[in-house]
Amino acid sequence: MLTRRHIRVKVLQTVYAYNHSVNPNIDVQEKFLHHSIGQMQDLYLLMLELLVAVKDQAEDFLAKSQNKYLATDSEKNPSRTFVDNKVLNIIANNAVFSEIIDKKKLNYWALDNEYVSIVFKELREKDWYQTYLGKTDTTLKEDQAFIAKFYKDVIAPNDKLYDYLEDKRLTWIDDFPIVNTAIVKMLGKISEKNASDLLVPDTYKNHEDREYALQLFRKVILNEEKLNLQIEGKTPNWDQDRIADIDLIILKMAIAEFLYFPSIPVRATINEYLEVSKEYSTPKSSIFVNGILDKLVKEFTENGDLNKMGRGLQ
Repeated sequence: MLTRRHIRVKVLQTVYAYNHSVNPNIDVQEKFLHHSIGQMQDLYLLMLELLVAVKDQAEDFLAKSQNKYLATDSEKNPSRTFVDNKVLNIIANNAVFSEIIDKKKLNYWALDNEYVSIVFKELREKDWYQTYLGKTDTTLKEDQAFIAKFYKDVIAPNDKLYDYLEDKRLTWIDDFPIVNTAIVKMLGKISEKNASDLLVPDTYKNHEDREYALQLFRKVILNEEKLNLQIEGKTPNWDQDRIADIDLIILKMAIAEFLYFPSIPVRATINEYLEVSKEYSTPKSSIFVNGILDKLVKEFTENGDLNKMGRGLQ
């Protein structure tokens, strides 16, 4: 689920926190890094649980409509197409998913049900929801497509939900886009057979990514002086004190990848950190960062300092 770019962002945030700590401790910040990354899985699970919560509220809505004193024919015999949606029921009935929700105490929607109501109300206002309710005997593929649209068009862009998540855990705001993308992709693949694996995915793609996160953080912190020296003289119009903190950390992280990660291509490092700088620093940061990194790559290449293994890595 986690991409290398997102790992870089997490390391960037952790280095920033370390640099601004009153009593910086590398072991403490390392634990924070893994905790911050682990919270991404919590957000993934929570957003899937929101789908189940909306399903439950829809079922309750149907029951109340049927019990009205002067219920109309449509209220007495409402469409169950949404509450019987195969994807929603796969999620709701999956024991592995339910167990981890309980274990992690992710019962937010039971405590803050008003956000479930906001999402359900917005869904009911959509023309395509009413069209979907008019269908009978939908296929798994149709149900997958509907829930994916529901997630993309109603849940993901909801500002009130976004504010709620930001209040709960600040790190979730950076995780939200990648979690949303992962969930929409998953909704198109889910079935009874693969549900447990897809509903509770590993945060890291593999062991190498986990090790990469740890080593990148450590290389930047433990080689602070050497990385600073590499930057000195490359910014004739800027003293290091005048370089934005985020830009300085981005430069150090990129240089660390040049020098200590032989399997990562130079161009991949530059492209990734330019994108990170566009999103997390000033409007002109990417131009500044690109200029410095290009100078450094030429210098490292001439001096033989780039220890890259394999074709296409430079």
